[in-house]
Amino acid sequence: MNTGLLRRSATGRALLLGAVLTLAVPGTAYANTVSVTVKTPGATSGPATANAEISTHADCSGGLISGGGINQAIGTGAGVNGNHVNGTSPSSDGTTEYTGSTGVVGTDVTHWLGIGGTGGQVNASFSTTPYAMCFTSNLVNHTQVVMNKANTPTTGATVGRVTASCPANTRLLGGGARTTPGNTGSYKAIAGFPTFNNSAHNYGAKAAADGETNPDSWSAVGWDGSSNSANYTYAYAICSGSGINVSGATVKVRHSEVSGPTSGSTGQTATVGCGGGDGKLVSGGAAVSGGSVTTTDFTGPGSGGDHLNGSFPSTSGGAAVSDGTTTAAYWTAAAHTGGQSSPGTHTDVWALCADDGV
Repeated sequence: MNTGLLRRSATGRALLLGAVLTLAVPGTAYANTVSVTVKTPGATSGPATANAEISTHADCSGGLISGGGINQAIGTGAGVNGNHVNGTSPSSDGTTEYTGSTGVVGTDVTHWLGIGGTGGQVNASFSTTPYAMCFTSNLVNHTQVVMNKANTPTTGATVGRVTASCPANTRLLGGGARTTPGNTGSYKAIAGFPTFNNSAHNYGAKAAADGETNPDSWSAVGWDGSSNSANYTYAYAICSGSGINVSGATVKVRHSEVSGPTSGSTGQTATVGCGGGDGKLVSGGAAVSGGSVTTTDFTGPGSGGDHLNGSFPSTSGGAAVSDGTTTAAYWTAAAHTGGQSSPGTHTDVWALCADDGV
């Protein structure tokens, strides 16, 4: 008997069997992997005058926007109350804003805006830094932006909320908020958070709670210390593209709420992160609120001058991450009062975490 031939035949059968097994379980060879890179150009100075705003942008050289953030420097002294967030939102080119018709307004967006505004006070230290969360996945390889808007709030110190919802059979990855006009001084965006278009969340009035999965909507809140009939609030939902089977994909919400700031001319931060089994940080949100935002309809903070100074990817200690970071797992919200005390005010932060099924 030719033993060499037998050995070669056995080896051939083993190789063939291995090939059959590989074909039978393609998931092991082609498993989806989610990765996120934070991109930021650094700070843009200003505004340098009262009742004005500046716009700056972060851009993805690779991947698609799953969300984004903003961080502001306010300096010290009497001017610290003047800088506030007017917008943190997607853009088609780094300049153009989605403020026209509502519905699906963009696909495969790669730019994120950070828009900072001033009230009646200015400081030479004012600046705004935008952050783009650049998302790659061989399952969710297309995204779409849904925008909704409302002529609200028009009465001072009342909540102006609007909610954008993702199309059916898609996944929410992140969202943004914008308020216009940007030259009235006291008008600003005080919240952007994940939620659900269902009765349990009062169709976007209650925020998604810690541990909830697969929110389908994003709410934005405008806040003005004065009355203005021209005020508009815009909400943006960043959703997976149409025609992608996301039935096995999970996006988990992490949320934290802390008390304050309650004294005039002071700030507060809150940080939350993705846990070990939650997946990758893909976006986040922030609010300065009246508290209990996941169990009651959103209420405004204790003073008309309260505002946000940041909503951004961070370290566990709340420090903003640097350009090119691929391991960000935390999100930080920075809130601030105006010149008056603000009883009952809270700072809220959300992180959205996507597993490798996304």
